[in-house]
Amino acid sequence: MTYRAPVKDMLFCMTELARLDEVARLPGFEDFGADTAQAVLEECAKFNEGVVAPLNVEGDKHPSTWKDGVVTTTPGFKDAFRQFGEGGWQGLQHPAEFGGQGLPKTIGAACIEMLNSANLSFALCPLLTDGAIEALLTAGSPELQAAYLPKMIDGSWTGTMNLTEPQAGSDLAMVRSRAEPQPDGTYKIFGTKIFITYGEHDMAENIVHLVLARVAGAPEGVKGISLFVVPKFLVKPDGSLGERNDVHCVSIEHKLGIKASPTAVLQFGDHGGAVGTIVGQENQGLAYMFVMMNAARYAVGVQGIAIAERAYQKAAAFAKERVQSRPVDGSLPGSGPIIHHPDVRRMLMTMRALTESCRAMALTAAAAYDAAHAHADPQVRKDNAAFYEFMVPLVKGYSTEMSLEVTNLGVQVHGGMGYIEETGAAQYYRDAKILTIYEGTTAIQANDLVGRKTARDGGHTALAIAKQIAETEAQLGASDSVAAHAMARRLEAARIAFEQVVVFIAGQAKTNPNAAFAGSVPYLMLAGNLVAGWQMARAMLAAIDKIAAGEDADFMTAKIATARFYAEHILSRVPGLRDSIVDGADSVTALALEAF
Repeated sequence: MTYRAPVKDMLFCMTELARLDEVARLPGFEDFGADTAQAVLEECAKFNEGVVAPLNVEGDKHPSTWKDGVVTTTPGFKDAFRQFGEGGWQGLQHPAEFGGQGLPKTIGAACIEMLNSANLSFALCPLLTDGAIEALLTAGSPELQAAYLPKMIDGSWTGTMNLTEPQAGSDLAMVRSRAEPQPDGTYKIFGTKIFITYGEHDMAENIVHLVLARVAGAPEGVKGISLFVVPKFLVKPDGSLGERNDVHCVSIEHKLGIKASPTAVLQFGDHGGAVGTIVGQENQGLAYMFVMMNAARYAVGVQGIAIAERAYQKAAAFAKERVQSRPVDGSLPGSGPIIHHPDVRRMLMTMRALTESCRAMALTAAAAYDAAHAHADPQVRKDNAAFYEFMVPLVKGYSTEMSLEVTNLGVQVHGGMGYIEETGAAQYYRDAKILTIYEGTTAIQANDLVGRKTARDGGHTALAIAKQIAETEAQLGASDSVAAHAMARRLEAARIAFEQVVVFIAGQAKTNPNAAFAGSVPYLMLAGNLVAGWQMARAMLAAIDKIAAGEDADFMTAKIATARFYAEHILSRVPGLRDSIVDGADSVTALALEAF
């Protein structure tokens, strides 16, 4: 089956939940209201449905290949990437002064979802390039920006993030790549980097590697790491490409999923040293790289939503076509499509509700990002920045774990046919697994949520969000809708459980850290479930108002039904998570290490 971008739902989330009208009043975003958003999304859908999506299965069957240091991508990828750049899609959210279109993240995030739904492996190249662009915009000198950003934004060059080394996975304190200062102000870079997405490929003229390395004499640990631009081909003063730099791909990985995306092992400096230019100041590299990582973490969360949407569409189509068994209610005289069976409906509703809720959460977070960067009032910027920072581990962690549940259900809806590669359902399941691992595992996101986002401010930001949720509960309670009252009951119970966990985490983080961090991932899942459910509650209220105004009754009725399902089948999980966190911390560490 073919992919169809959920443009209508995206626009609903933007206008009703993310308040696109308010985003369009921010300085610099005045031209990006609902009409522009619809035009952009429709054009984006056309490109991804017609050009990128047809390559998805091809990439799984015919992955990128490596031979003698050269990586050749899946047939069709190179031409699709050329069209991607020519269409201006790489520069969608980036500044006009460097050739971008300067759209708000609220619109850009929806386009990113479409690209990843169409082809997750293909979309990884633009994703990493976006992160590299953000890092250079934040910390690059005017000279670096002028030399690299226009070519990256127009799609001529791509970007990578080089953190991980064989001995240093997520523990960047163990990075050993070294940088030697040169008389001309450049550095010679030496070392090995692994798991480098699109570290080598044939789709662009140049690859701009952002590399973490240590300058001689730098402090040990993360405080001694610097960030360098190390291009595949050196760039001459006039902007043209020079000789090949001393960075080479020595292999690519063979993976469970995202097979078309080349994951490279890169060797720097085997022939005298790779030429690098420092970004910002020495020993500040981790702070700069976190800009890139934060952008990538949000984008990976959107990848989770994207792959879930693709799996849901495929499962729903299959369920309408696959004939098997007579419905239990006798509504058909004989065997009928499996969508008539209650448990298949339950699975499809779970897939739908999880996907729509996480989309709503991600786009609401994107609007906060836009306000945090563009609002005229410093306090509004500060408040939105705090909200967005709290949301990033939820978008990344919850949405990607959600994608595993949804893609797993997608295989289950297909039954035995789902376990056969030819149907395509298994690819989504395999592709989704990496999302809970790269750009920081779910546990790393959870540790961030516990330490930086909850304990550090004593739970202030978390409890402020809970206060907003309570206001939504009051609005639900004031409605005449039975569905709204059902949502209010579940939302209140989930919010109270969340508040209790926040108090527990904030109180235990310093005095009993094992207790706080033993429940870190359940806390992330609880918080993500609640915030996503809150957005579904807001969506329900908006849909009720739309029906009362006589607007699009079919769509709005479906939105209300999906939100109520979320309340009764997904939000209802939250109190149990609360119990495992608050009451079950000791049992996590009770077993002696030697007993494992």
